[in-house]
Amino acid sequence: MNAELQISVLPEEAANIHKLKIVVASKIGVSQNEINHLEVLRRSIDARGREVKFVLKIKVIYNEIDFVNTSKPIHYSFKQAFKNPVIIVGAGPAGYFAALKLLERGIKPIIIERGKAVKERRRDLAAITKEHLVNSNSNYCFGEGGAGTYSDGKLYTRSTKRGDVKRILELLVQHGANENILIDAHPHIGTNKLPQIITAIRNTLENHGGEVHFNEKVFDFIIKEDKVLGVKTENTITQQISEFRGDSVILATGHSSRDIFEWFNNNQYLIEAKPFAMGVRIEHPQGLIDEIQYHKKERGPLLPPASYSLVTQALNKGVYSFCMCPGGIIAPCATAPGEIVTNGWSPSKRDNPFANSGLVVEVKPEDYQKYSNDGPLAGLRLQQEFEKTAFESGGKTQVAPAQRMVDFINNRISDNLPECSYIPGVISTPLNILMPKEFTRPMQEALKMFGKNMKGYLTNEAILVGFETRTSSPTRIPREKESLNHPQLTNLYPCGEGAGYAGGIISAAIDGEKCAEAILSKLI
Repeated sequence: MNAELQISVLPEEAANIHKLKIVVASKIGVSQNEINHLEVLRRSIDARGREVKFVLKIKVIYNEIDFVNTSKPIHYSFKQAFKNPVIIVGAGPAGYFAALKLLERGIKPIIIERGKAVKERRRDLAAITKEHLVNSNSNYCFGEGGAGTYSDGKLYTRSTKRGDVKRILELLVQHGANENILIDAHPHIGTNKLPQIITAIRNTLENHGGEVHFNEKVFDFIIKEDKVLGVKTENTITQQISEFRGDSVILATGHSSRDIFEWFNNNQYLIEAKPFAMGVRIEHPQGLIDEIQYHKKERGPLLPPASYSLVTQALNKGVYSFCMCPGGIIAPCATAPGEIVTNGWSPSKRDNPFANSGLVVEVKPEDYQKYSNDGPLAGLRLQQEFEKTAFESGGKTQVAPAQRMVDFINNRISDNLPECSYIPGVISTPLNILMPKEFTRPMQEALKMFGKNMKGYLTNEAILVGFETRTSSPTRIPREKESLNHPQLTNLYPCGEGAGYAGGIISAAIDGEKCAEAILSKLI
């Protein structure tokens, strides 16, 4: 007999298959010896009560005399590529998963990436952290794997209605990810694990006829009568100019490819301002977050480092936590000299002593038009203003402005700063003055609310580090069918975060597949 059930168990029961069998057997009214197969389908943590428990969705097979477990992981196969190629600009999740989908159907993808291969990026990340040198083509945002590769690979998404999330996760497992991502409610790979997975995906692409070209920055499109026929690139090392032509072009350049947005605007093709959010990175000791969430001093080995998700309305503005990183590190994510951008990441074990999260305020087009009259690029200009201000406040290095949390709320300069994971360093700065009041005041009110709802969160042990500006793209590139009343390029498929259609690894991968499917419906 087969059954699916949801149970709530203690951490030691969730961690021990024999103890778990006893709980399940009691639940369905059989002896544990009658259970043939037990499989956890979904796993989450319930920390609402005084005793923390795991909530498990379980598939159980019992009283099957001739039962044989024949379940195997899904392995996708890829045809050898044929026909004219499809050009994909960007080797992030949108670009790579679009390429995998095309290869499944025998269409050759040619991927153009301005940055370096995933392992080679590490030298440039180290240069930002240690030497304060920013390579504008290879950094935390640009390069193979995209921004998510070195921002720890969070795989949680609300995009389940947009596409097949399970398929994306299974493809990641096929290329080396831990099978736990198939069952965890908030799956996570870890920055230390992702490079091998990204490399394995590239190997699949190349072994089945795809091409990947690094250090090739797109500076123009090959266009005839508003139809895109390919792209023109400049090699970022040799400065050699090249052309890549194909049946279609998927534009999956990510949320920080500002030169692409500028190209569309300068050439009078339609782009639109869209809502996004900006604020700061906030960091607590991980032990404090564990104590708050798990209601005890010591977390113990069976519980993961605790996380949180906070959202409220303050002074008619949405304020929320973003990209929370338990056991994580605040990273310098600038994509050009003269700016500071912060983000966060965690290793797979999430075992660093700090917990960080974005604390951001929603920004709507009608809000940021007051800061710039640059039409659809007004949000981008606002980002740049924040990033330049942060850079200049730290002595024109990657040293970031920072302030203790309670001091920020009370408009008080911090006499000193707590230890912080941001390696380039922090400098005491009144963020309450550095940011416009339209950001400062909602954040101050929101932090007071969060402190009431999460006792211990509002503390001067926490530090705010400026600025978190790249939560998503401030600009949207409409797709052909969405811009019928305005001149727009055909044969071009804006895709993923940079086009304003996604907000994370999984949603970007799903959107990449959708764009590939749209092309396949035309070609096959």
